[in-house]
Amino acid sequence: MGYEFQVTVDSARPHDQAKWWAQTLGWAVEPSDEDFIRGVVAAGHAREEDTEVYDGVLVWKVGAAIGDPEHPDRPRVLFQLVPEAKSVKNRLHLDVRVGEDKQAVADGLVARGATVLHHGQQGPFSWITMADPEGNEFCVS
Repeated sequence: MGYEFQVTVDSARPHDQAKWWAQTLGWAVEPSDEDFIRGVVAAGHAREEDTEVYDGVLVWKVGAAIGDPEHPDRPRVLFQLVPEAKSVKNRLHLDVRVGEDKQAVADGLVARGATVLHHGQQGPFSWITMADPEGNEFCVS
């Protein structure tokens, strides 16, 4: 039997990244359980400083996850808070497979804060290498 996994991305602003990537992939940010968070804090297992209000909802400050609501069995992506900024090229990246309309999708992503890094082609295959709002590389293919 194989293992399950999630993809975890270090982030300076995990809730912003989760929201951006959920919109990019057509996924959803996993909902916060505010009552659970309040209970954990009230029981002394976490501190108020471990939480924040994001878009009017009480959340854990340390991270946010997204998933495909139509396929909840697929791996999720977790954005976790880290203190250091991104400093080098990713050794792992996501390929967002959009079909033939790559440029239109890339243009829409740029309008939402992404950056085009370069266009690539190998034989009949082409892609656009981009960076998300925190500089993480990904490809539109």
